[in-house]
Amino acid sequence: MATRDAEGNPVGLTCNSFTSVSLSPPLVLWCLALYSPNLPAFLEAPYFSINFLSAGQIELSRRFSAPVADRFEGVQHAAGTGDVPLIADCAAHLECRQETRHYAGDHVIFIGRVVNATRATHKPLVFSAGQYGSLV
Repeated sequence: MATRDAEGNPVGLTCNSFTSVSLSPPLVLWCLALYSPNLPAFLEAPYFSINFLSAGQIELSRRFSAPVADRFEGVQHAAGTGDVPLIADCAAHLECRQETRHYAGDHVIFIGRVVNATRATHKPLVFSAGQYGSLV
């Protein structure tokens, strides 16, 4: 997940709670812990991106899940809808407008409307049972 904070700096994280909600309209859902230092940026941002990493981006996945001061330092990315960061060489991107959010337990559930979707020919990165892999 990626967005921009109030100062325009890119903010991103590796997310493990993503799912499709609806095809018509196209809606997706993901969750973020209330104690995440990234929460204020996502609460304030009208748009966010979902960057489906490719099989060759394991280190990027690890970096975006670690407590790094600037996760985007040296990471090539372009600007998508609402200026959201679209990380280079990903398998796919979803650009989403925040539709609604719900507070549940110790998380915020974000629901976004997909306003643009792109995919590349790269194999997607998969994380399952504590290990990285790829499909196919």
